[in-house]
Amino acid sequence: MAATTTAVPATGAAALARSVVKHRAFGKLLLLAVVAAVLIPVVNARWASGTWPEALTVDVSDPLTKTSDWIIDNRDSHPLFLYFFGHVSNAVVLSVRAVYVVLLAAGWAGVTAAAALIAWRVAGVRLAIGTGVAFLVSGLLNMWVPAMQTLALMVVAVLASVVLGALLGLAAGLSDRTYRALRPVLDTMQVLPAFSYLLPVVLIFGIGVPAAVIATVVYAAPPMARLTALGLRGADGGVMEAVASMGTTARQRLLTARLPLARKELLLGLNQTIMMALSMAVIASLVGAGGLGDRVYQALASVDVGAALAASIPIVLLAIVLDRVTGAAGERLGDSGSSASSAKSGLVWWGCVAVGAVAVALAGRFTDRLNWPQGWVVNIAEPVNRAVDWMTAHLYSGVPYVGGTADWAGHFTTWVLDPVRDGLQGLPWWSVLLIVATLAWLIGTWRTALTAVLAMAAIGALGVWKPSLDTLSQVLAAVAVTLVVGFAIGAVAARSERLERLLRPVLDVFQTMPQFVYLIPVVALFGVGRAPAVAAAVVYALPAVIRITTQGLRQVSPAAMESSRSLGATNWQQLRQVQLPLARPALLLAVNQGVVLVLAVVIIGGLVGGGALGYDVVFGLAQGDLATGLVAGAAIVCLGLMLDRVTQPTERRTRKGA
Repeated sequence: MAATTTAVPATGAAALARSVVKHRAFGKLLLLAVVAAVLIPVVNARWASGTWPEALTVDVSDPLTKTSDWIIDNRDSHPLFLYFFGHVSNAVVLSVRAVYVVLLAAGWAGVTAAAALIAWRVAGVRLAIGTGVAFLVSGLLNMWVPAMQTLALMVVAVLASVVLGALLGLAAGLSDRTYRALRPVLDTMQVLPAFSYLLPVVLIFGIGVPAAVIATVVYAAPPMARLTALGLRGADGGVMEAVASMGTTARQRLLTARLPLARKELLLGLNQTIMMALSMAVIASLVGAGGLGDRVYQALASVDVGAALAASIPIVLLAIVLDRVTGAAGERLGDSGSSASSAKSGLVWWGCVAVGAVAVALAGRFTDRLNWPQGWVVNIAEPVNRAVDWMTAHLYSGVPYVGGTADWAGHFTTWVLDPVRDGLQGLPWWSVLLIVATLAWLIGTWRTALTAVLAMAAIGALGVWKPSLDTLSQVLAAVAVTLVVGFAIGAVAARSERLERLLRPVLDVFQTMPQFVYLIPVVALFGVGRAPAVAAAVVYALPAVIRITTQGLRQVSPAAMESSRSLGATNWQQLRQVQLPLARPALLLAVNQGVVLVLAVVIIGGLVGGGALGYDVVFGLAQGDLATGLVAGAAIVCLGLMLDRVTQPTERRTRKGA
């Protein structure tokens, strides 16, 4: 009886909350309708055209061009370059060269043994074997030297990213003012496409390793800064109060309480920094990084799928191994005791690891086995290219009844991409702003709507309105396909543990594969144009959407599922009426992540005929045109900010039960 009496008020409260939300949404719609009825006739009489008015455009190309010219003219003589950027460049070159020389001196056996022993110490035997296999595969594919070049660059870039990110996170974690100031900077660094900041980096440092390392640091430092700040700001208040009551100084509280309590967030930040740095391996090859990324880029230029795959496999394996090892280290962190004896035992084990690695390296040197034996090389490029040629010959065109992949790309462009693009570009510019404001306000607050509208208005003010709407049309089409496929697969995987286990390694591979690699088979199957760019974006974004959807549906309350089954609900009814509504926050997060990932690859699609903002960014980098590249990059940031606000509810609205 008691259970019954407590259930009724809970149900009534939930119904009341839903009623309040519906009335609030209806009120917003009514207010928007009144505002639209008043403003639309006035604005339409003044601006009936779909193009952004010239009077509202700000020309930034002239100052950016002058800045670029000044950098080029003074790069070899100005004290700023001679005594600051020059020293930074030399330090980066020396650091990367030192790591590379150490790796070559250790030989393939020493490097493999050191990596496997470290993985064994922090993550166990299973991952130690996987780590050793990953390094051995690099040698088998004849990619040992490029892999060591990439590893040397990544070691320096990751260390610099961790130090920079930890310092920024420390400042943000201890100061609210610094935290508020850094948030928009970190948002911009993460949303800005890599191509955009490669150009100013190249202007300052020139083509080579320093530019590649600096670009990687800019890309990989924000996760470390965010998670460090999160860990420090989320320290347990009771513990901090107890430590403060003991008369400790601020420095002592930081070292003895805040940092130890935030150790898991710090390790997660390290994990994310490593993943981000490895994902930059291919893009950084555009500015002279060399290594595996350069092999992938050269293969892209010649549409050599086999060579690209041979260079991509080591990147993927290294990413998976590093992800698993750092993740396992995070799970084990804190399990062992912190006594003096356990610390001494840990030092002994690490000493054994170091001795074992040095012994294997010396054995390789004395037996003249530093270089990978050529007799142990496996050539996969030729069979892969033959398979791709067969697929292209049989699938590209002429498939009975269904047509070939080229026909599919053409139909998708004609029936989906062109109508969406023409529809967006044909709308009056103010109506686009009104639609954005409506969507953002319905899902968030007036501040959310204002931010989204200002982001879109900034795109028009920069003079790239039509290219931005072209990019937006590609993003919308790719997101729609991604969500339909991702939600369907995620819903099935949430109900089948066997399917989820089968999907896990596939999703791991797709999530760690460099973005450029997706373009190669897509171009071979679909040709060049906007459709291949959309296809590559869909493939890249699908794993994240599937994972988040599966996890969200699995975390639905078992009690709610059991109640629906007891009422005779079918599987479809359970999914539609119970799981999907209760998993709404996870599904919205999947939408948000899908949008961000799709936008990243659609921009890279400018290399394969995607056009729009992606082409402007690539053109700016190729031609050294700072104005074109940075303006397009700024427009992409604004587009990403608008899409983020439109697809992600604010915390206030989520707390109110929307």
